[in-house]
Amino acid sequence: MGSTGCFETDAGEFVVPIFTTMDKIYNILLDNTQIGSTGFENSDPPRGVVFGRIFFIEDTFNYSFFKNYCIQNNIPFEDDIDVKLIATGNIANLQIFDSEGLEIKGIAATISGMDSDEYLISIEGISYPFYEQEFSHHFKSYQQKFGKH
Repeated sequence: MGSTGCFETDAGEFVVPIFTTMDKIYNILLDNTQIGSTGFENSDPPRGVVFGRIFFIEDTFNYSFFKNYCIQNNIPFEDDIDVKLIATGNIANLQIFDSEGLEIKGIAATISGMDSDEYLISIEGISYPFYEQEFSHHFKSYQQKFGKH
């Protein structure tokens, strides 16, 4: 698997991995340009949080890109230049849409990760009942495990 999260086929084509049928694919846009997708495979339902691995569409979306973007747009971030690790604050121009074009909104959307591993996108503070409807598998799993929300 390449650093974009795509797989190269025997024919030399690059394809984005298919998520399980339970998961939806969400498109990630930055400044109205698609940069990748995620399955939001992880969650914290009481806080209205979903997060998942980003499958970038280009290798250019990396530590240097996000650090420069944060500096240019006055977005707070923490980083470790030695290992090219970054954790951004809220990125206001980060938009996430489901396959039908519905925007997933919360109080904050952040990106974290490192070039030698993977990057994650997180949305915090998604309101209910929208969270329960859009991420019903996460909500139901949490209820089964803890009996509440």
